[in-house]
Parts: sequence; C-alpha cells; structure tokens
Amino acid sequence: MEKQVKEIMTKNQPGFKLFRLAVGLALIPTILVVLMAAQETPRQETAKSQSASLLELLGIEVSPESLDYLQNKTQFQLHTLLTEQRHPKTWNLSEKIKTDTAAGLHLLFSVDEDIVAKLEELASSPEILEQLSSEIKKTILGGHKIYFYGCGATGRLAKQMESTFWRPFWSSLQADKELWPKVEKNLGAGIGEKLIGEMTGGDRALISSLEGFEDLQLIGRLQLKDRGIEKGDLVIAVTEGGETSSVIGTILAALDDWRQQSDYSPAESRKKLYFVYNNPDDKLRPFERSRQVIDEPGITKINLTTGPMAITGSTRMQATTIETYVLGVALQAAVYDLLHDFLNSKELLKAGFNRPYSIPDNLKAFAPVLTRVKQAVPAIAPWTDLESSTYRQRHFSTYFAGKAMITVFIDSTERSPTFRLYPLDTVELPERRCWIQVWTPAANGREAWLSFLGRPFRGLSEGIYRQPFEEQIDDPYLKQAALESLKRAGQNQQDLYDFSFSEYNLEKRGPKPGDLGVVVSLSPEENELLDASSPSSRFVRLFSGSKASVVTVNVTGLEQKQIAETQKKIDSFYQTKNWPAGQKLLPIWLPVDSTNDPLQLKQNMALKMALNAHSTAVMAKLGRVIGNTMTNVSPSNLKLIGRATYLIQSHVNDGLKKPGWIKKYGRREPISYGEANAVLFDSIAYLKDKEKVAGQTAEVALSIIRILESLRQKRGITGEEALVILEQQGLADYLAGID
Repeated sequence: MEKQVKEIMTKNQPGFKLFRLAVGLALIPTILVVLMAAQETPRQETAKSQSASLLELLGIEVSPESLDYLQNKTQFQLHTLLTEQRHPKTWNLSEKIKTDTAAGLHLLFSVDEDIVAKLEELASSPEILEQLSSEIKKTILGGHKIYFYGCGATGRLAKQMESTFWRPFWSSLQADKELWPKVEKNLGAGIGEKLIGEMTGGDRALISSLEGFEDLQLIGRLQLKDRGIEKGDLVIAVTEGGETSSVIGTILAALDDWRQQSDYSPAESRKKLYFVYNNPDDKLRPFERSRQVIDEPGITKINLTTGPMAITGSTRMQATTIETYVLGVALQAAVYDLLHDFLNSKELLKAGFNRPYSIPDNLKAFAPVLTRVKQAVPAIAPWTDLESSTYRQRHFSTYFAGKAMITVFIDSTERSPTFRLYPLDTVELPERRCWIQVWTPAANGREAWLSFLGRPFRGLSEGIYRQPFEEQIDDPYLKQAALESLKRAGQNQQDLYDFSFSEYNLEKRGPKPGDLGVVVSLSPEENELLDASSPSSRFVRLFSGSKASVVTVNVTGLEQKQIAETQKKIDSFYQTKNWPAGQKLLPIWLPVDSTNDPLQLKQNMALKMALNAHSTAVMAKLGRVIGNTMTNVSPSNLKLIGRATYLIQSHVNDGLKKPGWIKKYGRREPISYGEANAVLFDSIAYLKDKEKVAGQTAEVALSIIRILESLRQKRGITGEEALVILEQQGLADYLAGID
C-alpha cells in the first residue's frame, strides 16, 4: 500500500529525486519535524505523535510541492484576510436552503447590504472618486488610454468595463447621425478604442483560470507592455483581496514608467495610477507585495472593504460587485463630463443623460437597485429550484443573451472554479460535459467573440511571454505551470469555443427533453420576446418545442403595470397554457430604472447580483456548499491552495469536536495546517489523471472524508474508498452523519 501511495504522490513530479536528496523522504517523522516548524504554535509531544500517526495512518509521504508550499509560500496563506472569513449572516446557508429556497436567497442578498453601507460612506466623502473621474476625462482629452486590469473575477470586471459599458455606448453614438459628427470632432473617431480592459491571461482566461499566471507579478508587467500602456495612460489595477500578484505587478510596472523620469513626482503619478481592493490595510500589511503598494505614495489607493463574502472567500460576489459599481459610476461621470463640454441639454438627453451625473447621488442609487432585486426573490426561487433539479436529473442548461452577454457569461464561467465544475465545453468534445453553456446571436464562433467583446479576440503571444517566463521565473513549480498555461492562452484558443446561436450548435448541443433554456434581456430587449423573427423568440420556441423548460429574466425599465401587460402577451404568444405538464415558462422581472444611466450600469448590477445569488443557491442545494464555506473550490493557484488547506483543517477539526464524535471515538488533538496541506496535495495528485471524475470532484471534500473516515475506522482508507463515499453520500450528508 505504501508503495502504491508513494507512486501516486510522486507521479509527474520532476523535483522528487532532488527532494529526496535534500530532505530524505524515506522517514515520514523526519518530514513531520519540518511540518511542525511551519505551524504558528508549537505542538506538544503527544500532538507530534498523533500528527505522525495521522500521515502514517493515511500512508502519505509529504510531497515536494506540499513542503515547498509550507516553507516558501507563506505569503500566499491568506486565511487571516477579512474576505476569507465566514459571514455570520449566511453561516447556516446550506441547511436553510435545503428546505426554503427563498429564505436561502434572502440570506445571500442580506450580505449585499454591506455594500450599501460602504457606498453611503463613500458618498459622504467622494473626493477620491471625483479625482478618478476627472483624471479619466483628462486622460482621454490628452490623447492617452484608460487601462483596467484585474485577475479572475476582477479581470472579468475589466473586460466588462470595456465590452459592456464603454464600447457599446460609443457604438450607439456612432450610429446617431446627429451626435456622432460632434463626438468625432471633439473626441476623435477612435474614442471606442481608448479604454482597454485586460485580465491575467488575456481573453482565454475569461473561460477558466490559467494556472501559474495569477501568482506572477511578471505577467502583469508583460501584459502592460503588450497592450502598449505607457506613462500618461491611466491605470486602474483591481484586486478583490488586495494581494493578487499579477495585479500588483501591473501597478508597480506602471509606477516604474513614472520613476524612470528625472522629474518624477509621486503627487503626479498618483493621479494616473489607482489600486482598488477590498481588505483592511492592517490585514494586508503582513504580506510584502501588498504592503509595497499600500505604502507607496505614488499610487492612489481605493479601499472598498465591505466585510466577509456571502460564501467564504467568494469574492466574485460582494467584493467584485462594489468594485464594478464604484468604478462604473466614476467612468460614467467622466463620460458625462466629456460630452457636456460640447453637447447641449437636448443632445445629452439623446445620448442618455437627462440631468447632470452626480457621483454621490449615484453611489446612493445602489440601494434601491438592491431592493428591487430582493423583491424578486419569490420569482427567483422557483428558477433556482428548477435549475438545481435540472442538474440533479443529469440534464443541462443553456443561457441566451445579447446585451447582457458579458454579465451572463461571467457568472456562468465563475461557477466552475467556485464549485468545482467542468469549465465551458470546447468544440472538440463529442458531447456535452459542462452543465451550462452560453449562446449569443451570432452566425459562428468568431462572430460570437466579436459580438460580446466588441472587438476581435486577444490572446497571448508565445513570442512575447515565453522567454521572460523561462528566464525570469525562479520558482520551478510556477515556471512549469506558467509555461504550460501559455500554451492555452494564445490566439488559437478562440476557435476552441463557439458561443453562437447557430445551426452548428443546434445540431451538436441543442436542447433535449428535460433541459433548461434561460433567456436574459436588458431593456428594451424584452420586446424581442414578442417578435417571432427575433433570436430570443426563436430560442424560446426551440426549447419549448424540445420539451425543455424556459426561464425569461428581464431587467427592464417598465413599470409594474406594463410588466403585467407584457407578461400576459408573452404567455399568450407562446401558448403556455398548452405546454405539457412538467414543462414550464418561468418569468423573472427585475424593474430597474435606466434613466440617466446610458451605460446601463444599474441594470447590469441588478442582473449580476441576481445571477450570483441564484447560481450560488443552485450549488448550495446540490450540496456543493457546506454552511457558507466553499468546500468545492478548485485549488488552481497558490491563494486557493491556501484556502483549500484551511477549509480541510477547519472542517476536520469541527468534526473532531462534535459531541457525537467524542462519545464514539474519544478526544483527539486538532489536525495542523501542515497535515491538511499534505493531504490536499495527495488528493490533487490522486485525481490528476482520473479524467472521468476529476473534473467535478473537489479535492477539499475528498480530503476531509479521507481524514475523518480513516480516524473513525482506525485504518488508512484509500483515495478510491474516500471517492466512493463522496460520490454516494456527498460531503454535507457525511459530515451530518458523524455527530
């Protein structure tokens, strides 16, 4: 058994022989001495012996990667950050939502109230945002560019700034024969190209993470140069936690461009360099890379801390919501000020501004948007039940969107790393594997990319990135991961994905009985549901004709009376009364005022919050959330490895403290962070080559069950045995059963 475990642990690990020479893997207790040293508090002799017996019991030798993580990656062990803590409002989410979906959704939305409180605070002191907005205007008028950069959820935020807000707005003005000549004269014909939204890994990273990239300051520096950003351009680097290496590398590289000037002045550079984040400064200071930015006078810091996330560590929710809204308000204020210089009030109204755009007023306007979303919970809950039931019965969903494509796409792709699901399918797969797919009106894959990005796909060129990766990355694990990910970040990646509502996709991945179709509309797209020739209408009829259920999500400027009248017409149009039993058309209406909001910021934020809560609730109902913890997180970077380790340690130790456990099996010392990390890396290695189960099997859940079940049975159960328990019971039921 020990030999088999060792083979699994060391498979595809080139540093293993060197590690044996350096630390001697032959004796597990020897390695445990190192593990103990990595802990925050010394362990007593009894704890040491129990620790030794735990890994011996499991037949685990500590892998080189685990030892390296514990010794050399302490700067990525982030469980002390506020965003990594459990929010008291959602502590019991997974239990509550089992029996009351609406109550679970209300718990999730209650955490968004923390955003309202922070925005009220900002509205009372808006100077920093007014400075940002003013500098956006000055930068554009000076012929320079605006560069938003982020990673993961904030990278998708950056893409949204460009492809949802900036480009569509200027395209709409370009179509206006009265307004465009004035815009072109004053701002230039290329105004739509002046804002660049970039994320770590480029456009390919919209779909799924590229391992190794996030942990490198180098890639942020390289992408800054690759996109042609230079001194004088305005750089907004956005990180949910305030510690993302690639984002920090970006802002420091931009600062270096300023420092190279003989007349460098921090007072001048900080007008053009912004670092936006969501953790208290005192929590970030222990991390050197964060401290380097926080203490830098040449960078303006915008701290948007709201508190813990609704799901522990799930910064795609409140952290990214407030960042998107705040930066969107500053951007829209700059757009208004740019146009106000040369358009009269009538022309401004035509452009979408019916009054001056006030930053404080619009920060306060978030609260009624949240209220509207919360009022829709009675309609959202049946959608959540329907979608979770669809997946439970091994069926699939297809989301369809036009103007809302980026917002829908973001939520869909973020489900994969958050809840350990297969990423979006490539065209090479013979049949569907990912639970969800996203379509937009387009004739083919290339057109789909162009449609929702508003520009051609941008990949990373190996000619620019490979040599710096090979020569400037010292860490062997990060270098290997980055070079492998670079192969999956190039221009060719666009042809692996097809999001078009086309004959190709209808034939290959069209709806089947029991599937679910979701049409998402932003005002005034709801009218297309009543146009038989529109893509939205064709989508509804396609799914209804295939005996699949349909959900329509309409974010609209209509009043309640108009909504009722429109829905009555829709029901009649599709003859829903004649649909077979069990087949549904569920309408969700989110009435959000769009006046004086031509970028449609508020409608997109309402949709984002609704989608985030809905998709989280779906996964909670499917057992992929325990309490309010992200137990199905994918440990795909150093930060997430740390989160996964901490979750294993926390849930195992919670189990060991339960009265039922103590009564049956006695008291036991808590397991250490180092032990949890060793088991995590063992689970990663075990699942690595198991394609049929690895895609949706959480290493965290597997590790928790393996540890507790081994201690319960007083023998080391194998990965195979733990996997059987996980597949048959699920982590939630297993943990409930040990008390």
